[in-house]
Parts: sequence; structure tokens; C-alpha cells
Amino acid sequence: MNNPLTEFSPEILVRTRKLSCERDHRLLFFGVDLELKQQELVELRGPNGCGKTTLLRCLAGLSHDYRGSIERAVKPLYIGHKGGLNPLLTPRENLTWYQSLQSGAPIGGQNIPGALERIGLAGYEDVPCQYMSAGQQRRTVLARLVLSPAPIWLLDEPLTALDSAGTALVRDLISQHASTGGCAVYATHQSLKLPQSTTLMLGS
Repeated sequence: MNNPLTEFSPEILVRTRKLSCERDHRLLFFGVDLELKQQELVELRGPNGCGKTTLLRCLAGLSHDYRGSIERAVKPLYIGHKGGLNPLLTPRENLTWYQSLQSGAPIGGQNIPGALERIGLAGYEDVPCQYMSAGQQRRTVLARLVLSPAPIWLLDEPLTALDSAGTALVRDLISQHASTGGCAVYATHQSLKLPQSTTLMLGS
């Protein structure tokens, strides 16, 4: 069941009730109750295979293999573990294509140079992604966080392939997003230790 929030506080952006998922006769998670308001963050933790990615995909509306209810105020921004880059395209081209898919978003590359500068890729706008390091490719994916106006972020392992500076960048982006009224659920094996976040352990 996926319905927009209608009868609740406008501050609530995401709410789940008794959310559970079973796969291959194995219970991944059970009875997950979430209520995310503006400026709230949830850090998903747990071992591999405990259902972190599945939970994020359910919240994003990409999987309906669950029981319970999910309600969202607006369409979320979901960034998966793999990122979805076309390695033959440049960061500018990948992000222009990404923008063109977003309903109501500007197309033609507006704001892309600024987004790439923000995530540390100034000067790499027109380098094919296949010639970039794994960390640079991940930064290209993270530029979507700068470009998207979505108030709900769902991030699967956003620290993948990043160095300490990249980790600090992700912390800053998520913290700034929360400070401006957004919320986020992010899965990570390395805690971001953001003071405004709560931790949801799966598989425990």
C-alpha cells in the first residue's frame, strides 16, 4: 500500500506501519515503524543480507514485495548502491540525462557545473566516466543530491569507494539537507555519526 500522506502533520514526510518483508522463506525485517519528519535522519545498519537495500527500495516505491503500509508526502530521491552511471558518458552527459528524467526538473545541463564543483569534480565535466576512478564516479552520482529538489533522500551505501574527504562531503550534504527541512534514510556499514540521526538496526 503506497499512499501520499493526507491526514497528518505537513512536517511528516515518510511513515511506515508494521512493514515486513520475507524473501526465499527468510524474514528480512519485521514490524518496521518509521515516522520521518522534516530535519530527521535514519541510519540503517546491519550485516550484509539483512534487508537494508530491500527496505530502501520499498520506501522508494521500487519494490512492492512487503507487507504493511508505506506513506510518502512526495516522490523521494533514491540513489542505489551501483549508482546507475553510463561509463561511456561524461559526468555532464550523465547528469543531463538524469535531469531529463525528473518531472519538472530543468534539462539541458543547468546547474550541473556548479553541482560538480560542489562535489569536487570541477575540471572533470567532460571526461568519460570510464576513465575516472571509482571514487570520482561515485562523486558524479552524488552530484544528484545537489541537483535534486526532493525533500526525501534514500541512499544505499553512499560512502562506497570514497576517501576521507568524500566521506566528509557526504556528511555535509546530508546534514545540510536536514537543516533545510529535508529528511533522509541511508544504509551504511560506516556510521556517519551525525548528531541529528537515529539508528535502525536490521538483522539484530
